Formats: sequence, C-alpha cells, structure tokens
Amino acid sequence: MQKLSIIKLMMIKKKAKKSDDKINNENNDLNILKDNEEKENISQPREEEKNNCKKEVPVKEWGCRTIDVYRIIDNKPIGDGSYGFIYQVVQKDTRKEYAIKKFKLDKDGDFSSSAFSQSACREITISREINHENLIHLEEVIIEPKERSIAIVFDYSEYDLLQILHYHGHAHPERKPIQELTLKSILYQLLNGLAYLHANWILHRDLKPANILIMKDGTVKIGDLGLARFFQEPIQPLINGDKVVVTIWYRAPELLLGAKHYTKAVDMWAIGCIFGELIITRPLFKGEEAKMENKKQIPFQRDQLNKIFKLLGTPTKHQWSDIEHLPESKNLKDFKMYPNSFTTFIQQNAPTWKSKSGLNLLTSMLEYDPKRRITAEEALDHPYFKEEPLPVMNPFEVNQYIKYPHRTLTPEPDMQKMHHHGMNPAVQKSNMNHNMNRNVPDKRQIKRARVN
Repeated sequence: MQKLSIIKLMMIKKKAKKSDDKINNENNDLNILKDNEEKENISQPREEEKNNCKKEVPVKEWGCRTIDVYRIIDNKPIGDGSYGFIYQVVQKDTRKEYAIKKFKLDKDGDFSSSAFSQSACREITISREINHENLIHLEEVIIEPKERSIAIVFDYSEYDLLQILHYHGHAHPERKPIQELTLKSILYQLLNGLAYLHANWILHRDLKPANILIMKDGTVKIGDLGLARFFQEPIQPLINGDKVVVTIWYRAPELLLGAKHYTKAVDMWAIGCIFGELIITRPLFKGEEAKMENKKQIPFQRDQLNKIFKLLGTPTKHQWSDIEHLPESKNLKDFKMYPNSFTTFIQQNAPTWKSKSGLNLLTSMLEYDPKRRITAEEALDHPYFKEEPLPVMNPFEVNQYIKYPHRTLTPEPDMQKMHHHGMNPAVQKSNMNHNMNRNVPDKRQIKRARVN
C-alpha cells in the first residue's frame, strides 16, 4: 500500500509539472507576441533608452557609452605609448578627472581593420579581474563609433616615477638625492601591488619608472598592463606569445640570454633596477638596444649584458647553475670576466645613502639566478622596511616644498631620447586615512582576485 501511495504521488507530481510547463509555454508565447507588437509600434528608440547606462557603470554595461560623456582637457595627450595615446579627461556629469587610453589602430590607421589588438584585449581582461590600491583601477571601457575603436578609462594620476627621477637626476646640474623616506615608501607600495599580481598568477612584464604612477595623495599605482599575462600552467612557452618583453634597461639576464620559459623573477629584476635608480637617480644598466631587423630573429643584446656584467660581475656556473642551458649562453665566452663592483658603484654614486639592509635588499633583487632572486612577498618582510625611517602612505609628506611639474607628454618608444619632465606633489596633507603612523607598517593583506 505504501508503495502504491508513493507511485500515485509521483504521478500526481508529474501531471502537475506537465501542467506548469504548459502554462509556462503559453506565457512565453504571449510574451513573444507582446514583444513583436511593441517592436511594430516603435519606429525609433526613445531618448531615455539610448542613454540608459548607469552613472556607476557596472561591468556588465561596459561598452554601452561613448567617449562623448567625457571632455578631453587641452585636446592633447599626456602619454604616448606603443599601443595608444593617453588623455586627461573630465566626466561631464560628475566633473571627476580620469585618464583615457585610446588604443591605436592595428594597421597604420586603417579604419577597415579591427582596433582590438592583443595588447588591448589583454589589458582589459586582466584589469577587470583585479582590485588593489596599488594597481591602476579600470573604471570602464568605452567605444568610439566613428573610428571603430575602443578606449579604457582609469584613474588619473598627476605624477609618474619617471618624472620624479628626471627632476632629481637631470633637472639639476648636481644630482639631488631622493630622501630615504620618499624612496622607501614608493618602493614599499610598488612591492605591495606587485605581490598582489604575482599572488594571482599575473606577470606584469613591463615594469619601468614611466609605468609607475603616483596620485596626488601619494598613493603609488602600477599601470600599463598591456604586456601582462597569466602564467599559471601555460600551454606554450611564454616566449611564443611575445618575443620581446620588458624595456631593455629593466630586462632580466635570463631574458637577455634567450630564456623561453621564465617566472615572476623577471618582474623582481625590474623592481631591483627601479630601486637602484631611486638611489642613484639615474638608470643602473643603461645599454644600447640592438634593433630587431625582422620579427622572427631576436637580436642578441650584447651591450646591455655587458653593462650588467661590469657592475655585478660576469656570472659563473657556481652563481647560476642553469646558465649554460640558455639559448644565448654560447655567446658568454666573448665577455671579459668582470669582478663584482656593485657596492663600490653605489657608494660612489649615492654617497649619502648608507643603508646596509637596503643594499642587501637591492642585491637580492639583482641575483643572477632567478630561483635565488627574492620574491615580492619576501621583500615586503625585509628588515629594510622595519628600520627608520619607516615607510608611510604619502611618500612626499617630508618634501612638500618641492614643486614638481605635472605629467606632460613623454615620447616612450625611444627611451634614450626622452625629454626631461618633472612631477609635482603639490601634495597637501591628506586625511588621516592616507597618512600612516610611523609605526612598522603591517603588510597589507594580499587579496586574491577572482581569476577565471
């Protein structure tokens, strides 16, 4: 009897489901008829439907607005990179300042081709997945219907690190050293942002002073993710996607020696170069780049390696066990055996910089062997950041008297011929949330972004 009751109950449920399905189908048919009737009655879309994008611009609505919602300031770019122009803009409704990166067309301005380059696609894909105070924030993606192109809107930063370095290293006949508090605070925030990227399996691959942005409240942000990529379990060697990565002066020795597989250590080498540049206010390894004659053959960067070897010493198998397995290792026999003169070089070029723990951190970033190179997370815990002066949120709070000029157009492709522009923190003291106490800063929690 119990079995029969259960079977009967199942049959009743099945009938009820069929009935519900029938009702749902009828409702769907009615909705389709209603939609068709509405379409017939509407000759043109209403104005309010055209402008139905919310002011907060949620991710699902990216691309529904055009560049017309912004006003370009001075009608000239503040940045010119390999893949696009950057403009300072004001949103017409909110009057808030942003920066817009308008991607260049792929084929010499051919409007019949797509402007959605690999770099643009990668930058948008990664930027929308990350969220950290020391990374540039992607506000929205917009379209330009006339040019059949896209642009991205992100935080506007008044200053960048390249201009600070030019102010201290080139704008004055005698180099003005960057104060230790400023230097350490910039480096700490830079490592904090990079640790977040690496924790989420993202390589930046283009870290250099021009891509380190600084807001008016002193917050340091890593920008330009056009060469960034995920590196967890790559299907192919990383070199297959991009033959050349990282600007030459900041390129790690394993890349210069033709490594097909590489790790987050390439970013840490670049950070080491930037750290050294902050100390001596000029590039550490200023080599001449051998230009590519064709896209298939990557030229051997002899001069850049020679600049590195002269300071750090010519690497040996004892220092770097895997060196002889790299494709370009056969060329090492042509180099002189230089001794390591790095400590002497730093002392001569930065006589007022006396930090032993800072020098230890710098040399650990510039280890030849990528396996022995310090990571970003390890660097945040280094004793250098626990000794006075302790890093603060606003790197410029000790030198507010310096009036750096704001960002201006700096040609990027040829670094050796860049104009010298300055940067200014006419930095006012921000509220208490932006000024860290002079206690040892807690390492900010590295939150893992949702990475699909």
